Amino acid sequence: MDEQREAVRKMQDYIREHIQEEITIEDLAEVSAFSTWHARRLFQKYLNMSPAVYIRRLKLSKSALKLRDERLTVLDVAMDLGFGSVDGYQRAFRKEFGCNPKEYSSSPVPVWLFTPSLIENKSAKERNVSKMSEKKEIRNVFIQVIEKPARKVIIKRGIKADEYFSYCEEVGCDVWGLLTSIRSISGEPVCMWLPKHLRKPVTNEYVQGVEVESDFSGSIPEGFEIIDLPAAKYLLFRGEPFADEDYEQAIVEIWEAEKKYDPAFIGYEWDDENPRIQLEPRGARGYIELVPVKEK
Repeated sequence: MDEQREAVRKMQDYIREHIQEEITIEDLAEVSAFSTWHARRLFQKYLNMSPAVYIRRLKLSKSALKLRDERLTVLDVAMDLGFGSVDGYQRAFRKEFGCNPKEYSSSPVPVWLFTPSLIENKSAKERNVSKMSEKKEIRNVFIQVIEKPARKVIIKRGIKADEYFSYCEEVGCDVWGLLTSIRSISGEPVCMWLPKHLRKPVTNEYVQGVEVESDFSGSIPEGFEIIDLPAAKYLLFRGEPFADEDYEQAIVEIWEAEKKYDPAFIGYEWDDENPRIQLEPRGARGYIELVPVKEK
Protein backbone atom coordinates (compact mmCIF):
# COMPACT_ATOMS: atom_id res chain seq x y z
CA MET A 1 0.00 0.00 0.00
CA ASP A 2 2.82 2.41 0.86
CA GLU A 3 4.44 1.61 -2.48
CA GLN A 4 1.25 2.61 -4.26
CA ARG A 5 0.90 5.87 -2.38
CA GLU A 6 4.52 6.72 -3.04
CA ALA A 7 3.98 6.07 -6.76
CA VAL A 8 1.00 8.45 -6.84
CA ARG A 9 2.96 11.11 -4.99
CA LYS A 10 5.80 10.77 -7.51
CA MET A 11 3.30 11.31 -10.32
CA GLN A 12 1.90 14.39 -8.58
CA ASP A 13 5.40 15.80 -8.10
CA TYR A 14 6.25 15.16 -11.75
CA ILE A 15 3.09 16.92 -12.91
CA ARG A 16 3.81 19.94 -10.71
CA GLU A 17 7.38 20.23 -11.96
CA HIS A 18 6.47 19.81 -15.65
CA ILE A 19 3.07 21.51 -15.76
CA GLN A 20 4.09 23.81 -18.63
CA GLU A 21 5.13 20.84 -20.76
CA GLU A 22 3.16 18.11 -22.48
CA ILE A 23 2.72 15.29 -19.96
CA THR A 24 1.80 11.81 -21.15
CA ILE A 25 0.67 8.73 -19.27
CA GLU A 26 3.94 7.14 -20.39
CA ASP A 27 5.84 9.87 -18.52
CA LEU A 28 3.82 9.18 -15.38
CA ALA A 29 4.21 5.44 -15.71
CA GLU A 30 7.99 5.81 -15.98
CA VAL A 31 8.30 8.00 -12.89
CA SER A 32 5.94 5.75 -10.89
CA ALA A 33 7.70 2.52 -11.96
CA PHE A 34 4.34 0.96 -12.88
CA SER A 35 2.83 0.08 -16.23
CA THR A 36 0.66 2.70 -17.92
CA TRP A 37 -2.47 0.71 -17.00
CA HIS A 38 -1.50 0.42 -13.32
CA ALA A 39 -0.30 4.03 -13.12
CA ARG A 40 -3.64 5.32 -14.43
CA ARG A 41 -5.60 2.98 -12.13
CA LEU A 42 -3.64 4.01 -9.02
CA PHE A 43 -4.02 7.69 -9.85
CA GLN A 44 -7.79 7.28 -10.17
CA LYS A 45 -7.98 5.21 -6.98
CA TYR A 46 -6.20 7.70 -4.72
CA LEU A 47 -7.19 11.03 -6.32
CA ASN A 48 -10.67 10.21 -7.70
CA MET A 49 -9.88 11.54 -11.17
CA SER A 50 -7.85 10.51 -14.17
CA PRO A 51 -4.37 11.95 -14.78
CA ALA A 52 -5.73 13.79 -17.83
CA VAL A 53 -8.43 15.57 -15.81
CA TYR A 54 -5.96 16.38 -13.00
CA ILE A 55 -3.45 17.87 -15.45
CA ARG A 56 -6.10 19.87 -17.32
CA ARG A 57 -7.56 21.37 -14.14
CA LEU A 58 -4.12 22.25 -12.77
CA LYS A 59 -3.09 23.87 -16.08
CA LEU A 60 -6.31 25.91 -16.16
CA SER A 61 -5.76 27.13 -12.60
CA LYS A 62 -2.16 28.09 -13.38
CA SER A 63 -3.42 29.91 -16.46
CA ALA A 64 -5.96 31.90 -14.41
CA LEU A 65 -3.20 33.20 -12.14
CA LYS A 66 -1.10 34.15 -15.18
CA LEU A 67 -4.02 36.07 -16.67
CA ARG A 68 -4.59 37.81 -13.34
CA ASP A 69 -0.99 38.75 -12.54
CA GLU A 70 0.96 38.96 -15.79
CA ARG A 71 0.60 41.13 -18.89
CA LEU A 72 -0.05 38.18 -21.20
CA THR A 73 -2.59 37.63 -23.94
CA VAL A 74 -4.95 34.68 -23.93
CA LEU A 75 -2.92 33.26 -26.83
CA ASP A 76 0.33 33.57 -24.85
CA VAL A 77 -1.12 31.80 -21.83
CA ALA A 78 -2.70 29.04 -23.92
CA MET A 79 0.62 28.35 -25.65
CA ASP A 80 2.71 28.63 -22.46
CA LEU A 81 0.67 25.92 -20.78
CA GLY A 82 0.51 23.61 -23.77
CA PHE A 83 -3.10 23.92 -24.86
CA GLY A 84 -3.52 22.80 -28.44
CA SER A 85 -5.54 25.80 -29.58
CA VAL A 86 -6.91 29.07 -28.26
CA ASP A 87 -10.47 27.94 -28.99
CA GLY A 88 -9.97 24.73 -27.03
CA TYR A 89 -8.40 26.66 -24.15
CA GLN A 90 -11.25 29.18 -24.05
CA ARG A 91 -13.87 26.42 -23.99
CA ALA A 92 -12.03 24.57 -21.22
CA PHE A 93 -11.58 27.77 -19.19
CA ARG A 94 -15.27 28.67 -19.44
CA LYS A 95 -16.31 25.13 -18.49
CA GLU A 96 -13.97 25.14 -15.47
CA PHE A 97 -14.60 28.66 -14.16
CA GLY A 98 -17.83 29.86 -15.80
CA CYS A 99 -16.28 32.87 -17.53
CA ASN A 100 -14.31 33.74 -20.66
CA PRO A 101 -10.50 34.02 -20.15
CA LYS A 102 -10.32 37.38 -21.93
CA GLU A 103 -13.05 38.83 -19.72
CA TYR A 104 -11.36 37.34 -16.65
CA SER A 105 -8.02 38.88 -17.65
CA SER A 106 -9.49 42.39 -17.85
CA SER A 107 -11.64 42.05 -14.73
CA PRO A 108 -10.64 39.13 -12.46
CA VAL A 109 -13.36 37.75 -10.22
CA PRO A 110 -13.03 35.05 -7.53
CA VAL A 111 -12.97 31.58 -9.13
CA TRP A 112 -12.58 28.12 -7.67
CA LEU A 113 -8.98 27.25 -8.51
CA PHE A 114 -7.93 23.61 -8.40
CA THR A 115 -5.61 23.07 -5.42
CA PRO A 116 -4.90 19.33 -5.29
CA SER A 117 -4.07 17.62 -2.03
CA LEU A 118 -0.73 15.86 -2.08
CA ILE A 119 -0.73 12.19 -1.18
CA GLU A 120 1.23 11.54 2.02
CA ASN A 121 3.71 8.72 2.03
CA LYS A 122 2.72 6.79 5.17
CA SER A 123 6.07 5.09 5.45
CA ALA A 124 7.74 8.51 5.46
CA LYS A 125 5.35 9.64 8.18
CA GLU A 126 6.21 6.55 10.23
CA ARG A 127 9.91 7.32 9.78
CA ASN A 128 9.20 10.83 11.02
CA VAL A 129 7.61 9.48 14.21
CA SER A 130 10.68 7.34 14.68
CA LYS A 131 12.95 10.35 14.22
CA MET A 132 10.98 12.35 16.78
CA SER A 133 11.50 9.58 19.33
CA GLU A 134 15.27 9.86 18.85
CA LYS A 135 17.46 12.65 20.15
CA LYS A 136 16.06 15.88 18.73
CA GLU A 137 18.10 17.77 16.17
CA ILE A 138 18.68 21.40 17.12
CA ARG A 139 16.85 23.55 14.58
CA ASN A 140 16.74 27.31 14.35
CA VAL A 141 13.66 29.52 14.57
CA PHE A 142 14.03 33.00 13.10
CA ILE A 143 12.06 35.87 14.65
CA GLN A 144 11.54 39.38 13.32
CA VAL A 145 9.17 42.29 13.93
CA ILE A 146 7.00 43.25 10.96
CA GLU A 147 4.20 45.76 10.50
CA LYS A 148 0.93 45.21 8.67
CA PRO A 149 -1.11 48.17 7.42
CA ALA A 150 -4.80 48.75 8.03
CA ARG A 151 -6.56 46.36 5.68
CA LYS A 152 -9.60 44.22 5.06
CA VAL A 153 -9.73 40.45 5.00
CA ILE A 154 -12.24 38.31 3.10
CA ILE A 155 -12.99 35.26 5.24
CA LYS A 156 -15.04 32.10 5.28
CA ARG A 157 -16.31 31.28 8.78
CA GLY A 158 -17.18 27.90 10.21
CA ILE A 159 -18.92 26.98 13.45
CA LYS A 160 -16.60 24.96 15.71
CA ALA A 161 -13.25 24.63 13.92
CA ASP A 162 -10.17 25.73 15.85
CA GLU A 163 -7.40 24.48 13.52
CA TYR A 164 -6.78 23.50 9.89
CA PHE A 165 -8.02 19.90 9.86
CA SER A 166 -11.27 20.55 11.72
CA TYR A 167 -11.83 23.58 9.47
CA CYS A 168 -11.42 21.44 6.33
CA GLU A 169 -13.85 18.85 7.68
CA GLU A 170 -16.41 21.54 8.46
CA VAL A 171 -16.00 24.05 5.62
CA GLY A 172 -14.10 22.11 2.94
CA CYS A 173 -10.49 22.20 1.78
CA ASP A 174 -11.39 23.65 -1.63
CA VAL A 175 -11.94 27.11 -0.06
CA TRP A 176 -8.19 27.66 -0.44
CA GLY A 177 -8.47 27.52 -4.22
CA LEU A 178 -11.08 30.26 -4.32
CA LEU A 179 -9.06 32.45 -1.95
CA THR A 180 -5.93 31.95 -4.07
CA SER A 181 -7.77 33.41 -7.06
CA ILE A 182 -8.24 36.74 -5.21
CA ARG A 183 -5.28 39.09 -5.47
CA SER A 184 -3.83 39.51 -1.97
CA ILE A 185 -1.76 42.40 -0.62
CA SER A 186 0.43 39.80 1.10
CA GLY A 187 0.80 37.63 -2.00
CA GLU A 188 -1.12 34.59 -0.72
CA PRO A 189 -4.15 33.54 1.36
CA VAL A 190 -3.86 33.27 5.12
CA CYS A 191 -5.29 31.24 7.98
CA MET A 192 -6.25 33.15 11.12
CA TRP A 193 -7.20 32.55 14.73
CA LEU A 194 -9.65 35.39 15.36
CA PRO A 195 -9.76 37.20 18.71
CA LYS A 196 -13.09 37.13 20.51
CA HIS A 197 -14.31 40.54 19.35
CA LEU A 198 -14.02 39.44 15.68
CA ARG A 199 -16.01 36.23 16.16
CA LYS A 200 -19.76 35.88 16.16
CA PRO A 201 -21.72 34.11 18.90
CA VAL A 202 -22.09 30.95 16.82
CA THR A 203 -18.94 31.03 14.69
CA ASN A 204 -15.48 29.62 15.12
CA GLU A 205 -12.06 30.94 16.00
CA TYR A 206 -10.13 29.55 13.02
CA VAL A 207 -10.83 30.89 9.52
CA GLN A 208 -9.23 31.05 6.11
CA GLY A 209 -9.15 34.30 4.20
CA VAL A 210 -7.29 36.72 1.98
CA GLU A 211 -5.99 40.17 2.96
CA VAL A 212 -6.96 42.99 0.58
CA GLU A 213 -6.60 46.77 0.45
CA SER A 214 -8.58 48.81 2.98
CA ASP A 215 -10.53 50.40 0.10
CA PHE A 216 -11.29 47.05 -1.60
CA SER A 217 -14.46 47.23 -3.66
CA GLY A 218 -14.37 43.95 -5.57
CA SER A 219 -16.92 41.16 -5.42
CA ILE A 220 -17.23 38.97 -2.32
CA PRO A 221 -17.91 35.27 -2.99
CA GLU A 222 -21.24 33.95 -1.74
CA GLY A 223 -20.97 32.65 1.82
CA PHE A 224 -17.92 34.81 2.57
CA GLU A 225 -17.71 38.13 4.38
CA ILE A 226 -15.24 40.97 4.70
CA ILE A 227 -13.97 42.45 7.97
CA ASP A 228 -11.65 45.33 8.82
CA LEU A 229 -8.29 44.85 10.51
CA PRO A 230 -6.29 47.76 11.95
CA ALA A 231 -2.60 48.41 11.40
CA ALA A 232 -0.68 46.12 13.73
CA LYS A 233 2.77 44.83 14.61
CA TYR A 234 3.60 41.14 14.52
CA LEU A 235 6.41 38.84 15.53
CA LEU A 236 7.09 36.62 12.53
CA PHE A 237 8.26 33.15 13.57
CA ARG A 238 9.86 31.14 10.74
CA GLY A 239 11.37 27.69 11.04
CA GLU A 240 14.02 26.09 8.87
CA PRO A 241 13.04 24.44 5.56
CA PHE A 242 11.58 20.95 6.00
CA ALA A 243 10.65 17.89 3.96
CA ASP A 244 7.00 18.01 2.92
CA GLU A 245 6.13 14.91 4.92
CA ASP A 246 7.55 16.54 8.08
CA TYR A 247 5.11 19.48 8.11
CA GLU A 248 3.48 18.46 11.41
CA GLN A 249 6.82 18.46 13.20
CA ALA A 250 7.66 21.85 11.62
CA ILE A 251 4.41 23.34 12.97
CA VAL A 252 4.99 21.94 16.46
CA GLU A 253 8.50 23.45 16.51
CA ILE A 254 7.09 26.93 15.87
CA TRP A 255 4.31 26.50 18.43
CA GLU A 256 6.87 25.49 21.05
CA ALA A 257 9.03 28.50 20.18
CA GLU A 258 6.03 30.85 20.54
CA LYS A 259 5.22 29.43 23.98
CA LYS A 260 8.77 29.95 25.21
CA TYR A 261 9.39 33.41 23.76
CA ASP A 262 8.91 36.48 25.95
CA PRO A 263 8.32 39.60 23.79
CA ALA A 264 9.18 41.81 26.79
CA PHE A 265 12.81 41.15 25.88
CA ILE A 266 12.39 43.56 22.93
CA GLY A 267 9.87 45.90 24.57
CA TYR A 268 6.61 44.28 23.48
CA GLU A 269 3.75 42.26 24.92
CA TRP A 270 1.28 39.92 23.25
CA ASP A 271 -1.71 41.64 21.60
CA ASP A 272 -4.98 39.73 21.99
CA GLU A 273 -6.97 42.25 19.94
CA ASN A 274 -5.54 41.15 16.59
CA PRO A 275 -5.60 37.73 14.90
CA ARG A 276 -2.73 35.27 14.94
CA ILE A 277 -1.84 34.39 11.35
CA GLN A 278 -0.72 31.11 9.81
CA LEU A 279 0.79 30.87 6.33
CA GLU A 280 0.55 27.78 4.16
CA PRO A 281 3.21 25.27 5.25
CA ARG A 282 5.75 25.16 2.40
CA GLY A 283 8.81 23.04 3.02
CA ALA A 284 11.15 25.13 0.88
CA ARG A 285 10.67 28.29 2.97
CA GLY A 286 9.97 26.84 6.42
CA TYR A 287 6.78 27.06 8.43
CA ILE A 288 5.66 30.63 9.26
CA GLU A 289 3.30 32.13 11.82
CA LEU A 290 2.70 35.77 12.74
CA VAL A 291 1.78 36.56 16.34
CA PRO A 292 0.43 40.07 17.11
CA VAL A 293 2.29 42.25 19.62
CA LYS A 294 2.04 45.78 20.97
CA GLU A 295 4.49 48.08 22.66
CA LYS A 296 4.53 47.90 26.45
